[in-house]
Amino acid sequence: MRSMPLTMLPKTLCKKVDATQHGDLPLQNSTLGGIPKWRPDGSRFYHDSMKTDQITRLQRIVLSLLVTAILALVGVFLITGGALRSAVPVHLTPATMISPVRSGAVLIASGYVVAQRKAAVASKGTGRLVYLGVVEGDRVRAGQVIARIEDADVKAQLAQAEANLEVSRADLRDAENSLARERFLLDSGFTSRASFDAAQARYERVKAGIAVAQATVQAAQVALENTVIRAPFDGTVLTKNADVGEVVAPLAASAFSKSAVVTIADLSSLEVEADVAESNLEAVGVGQQCEIVLDAFPDVRYPARVAKIVPTADRAKATVQVKVAFRSYDSRVLPEMSAKVHFLPRPAKAGADTAPVLVVPSSS
Repeated sequence: MRSMPLTMLPKTLCKKVDATQHGDLPLQNSTLGGIPKWRPDGSRFYHDSMKTDQITRLQRIVLSLLVTAILALVGVFLITGGALRSAVPVHLTPATMISPVRSGAVLIASGYVVAQRKAAVASKGTGRLVYLGVVEGDRVRAGQVIARIEDADVKAQLAQAEANLEVSRADLRDAENSLARERFLLDSGFTSRASFDAAQARYERVKAGIAVAQATVQAAQVALENTVIRAPFDGTVLTKNADVGEVVAPLAASAFSKSAVVTIADLSSLEVEADVAESNLEAVGVGQQCEIVLDAFPDVRYPARVAKIVPTADRAKATVQVKVAFRSYDSRVLPEMSAKVHFLPRPAKAGADTAPVLVVPSSS
């Protein structure tokens, strides 16, 4: 039987040619309406349009990544290369408002606010604290009762001393009567001189015993008064060092007792104690006008003057202590606050040099 050329056979009867002979694999969905598409040589057509779409999508992704990398490199170059930096460096310096007289201060020294009248109030007797009538910040008057310690034993001693005094007074009355009788009998000649002298000696001893008993009573009264703690002067309670139930003693405090019950200061005697270097001491004089600025309130200035230059130096710090007194101040000034003293070259004029001026450091 003679074979027919492949091209003369109907497409429906053509044998599928293996795609491996053409170097490619046919696409699975290469049909149109259920009828496969064939080349003239009998092989199936490829789906070239789908392959082209995949290649185009991949090219877009690679291009976007490349553009992103280029932009990142350019940004790094601009930042590190100084293209975005300022050509002139800028330094920020704070400006402050101060008074004109302070701007011309000849010397500035640091110190602390100290009360010139200050006392750690303690008991003169040893005992347990049974009453405490003040707390920190309370104002007290001179002689006001601040606290009390237990006094039962002291009251018992006082009662005993008073009883002994009564016994001595009774002995005195008996001695007086005996002496009067012996004097009468001596004058009448019915007694000896020795008996009269003995009666007189007894009378003198009883009188001395009364003086001793009275002194004992006074000592007991003083001991009782020492159980009451009073304010030594008008002032304000700064600290409370003991509580009710604790033992207080007049000597140094220990692990079992407290020495001071409260600390009182007269807030009308506040001054600033500043340390001035020995090399700058010639710029300071008694009566010199100053301005005090507290670190807690840097915008408030208080007029002051030099009250005293302590006549001794601190060899360790090479400084001399200068006491500066406030001319006026308010309730914001408290003991132990840190402050700066501006020593002025001339007294401040009334009605002038009061408006603050803006000052910028010369190093800016």
